[in-house]
Amino acid sequence: MDSYEWTRIAGAVLTALIAVLGLSIITGYIYRPAPVEKPGFIVEGVVAEAESAAPAAASDEPPLALLLASADASRGEAAFKKCAACHSIEKGGPNGVGPNLYGVVGARHAHISGFAYSAALQALADKPWDWEALDAWIKNPKAAIPGNKMAFAGVSRPQERADLLVYLNSKSDRPLPLPEPPAAAAATEAPAGEPPAAEAPAAEPAAT
Repeated sequence: MDSYEWTRIAGAVLTALIAVLGLSIITGYIYRPAPVEKPGFIVEGVVAEAESAAPAAASDEPPLALLLASADASRGEAAFKKCAACHSIEKGGPNGVGPNLYGVVGARHAHISGFAYSAALQALADKPWDWEALDAWIKNPKAAIPGNKMAFAGVSRPQERADLLVYLNSKSDRPLPLPEPPAAAAATEAPAGEPPAAEAPAAEPAAT
């Protein structure tokens, strides 16, 4: 078989491949599937559950005031070991990578003179470190105040944070009072639609 025959065969193969490719492209344009406007099978509740998953997770934690009421400063002291590499806690203690934390509960943000706070914390210098602010900070510093320089992942367990807060509060010249826990009176509430029982009138004092 000479070169002319090989050239004819190669040309025929190439022509066939081009024809197949062209046919595939044309078919794709003609029979392009339209997007489905309505799913053929819907699993009830899946979308609603997925959309509400994040808000539900945020409400899983008990109220902070309730956690503080059962918190233990000695457990908080043990939890403070996670902070001790960067912070001192004793009165008059030095600043480290982070500022001294004596008296931090109730103090203003960026309150220690001379410490190089981030711009994000300096912007909140008029805001106090109240219970909620400190709890959010200890839980996730980056999320609580975006742009700060603190390299700490946070404490995820709510009770551990409450223990730590109570310990921090004890290290102060003026400890803050614990917030009033919410009334746990679900069992004593009147049933829906039923008015609360009227109090009995007070007995009149006996005549003397």
